[in-house]
Amino acid sequence: MPPIVKELTVGQVSQRSGVAVSALHFYERQGLIHSRRTAGNQRRYRRDTLRRVSFIRVSQRVGIPLARIRQALDRLPDNRTPNRADWALVSEQWRDELDARIAQLVRLRDDLTGCIGCGCLSLESCVLFNPDDALAADGSGPRRLLIADDPENHEGARAETA
Repeated sequence: MPPIVKELTVGQVSQRSGVAVSALHFYERQGLIHSRRTAGNQRRYRRDTLRRVSFIRVSQRVGIPLARIRQALDRLPDNRTPNRADWALVSEQWRDELDARIAQLVRLRDDLTGCIGCGCLSLESCVLFNPDDALAADGSGPRRLLIADDPENHEGARAETA
């Protein structure tokens, strides 16, 4: 069995994580991951960088912006490999945001299925219909499908569809 390497090259991190070298360089420029430079100016990453890169990929996949990912990673210890308690803290801080995203996706799925699935194609009975563009006052975009920053506006828009 080969000895465990404490540091990885950018190519090794890329191969192990499935992330392109250019993306790793981008993550580093954004302050999401860190490396040290060898005497030959080559990047070397600590092994726990693999966990951070995995966290970045999964977070991006569910729509978390890089700025929020950076904030979460900044809460993790830099002098040691994050442990289960460290990751649990990050997870707990995102729980409400992830629950809101899930609710938004469920609402989108249900509203679109109800509208498209019925086959009536009637704007008079469609739950997405917006008579006289009344929701324009609440802002741009699909007001009934978006989770608004202002819960008051959001609840008002949802009440009209009920």
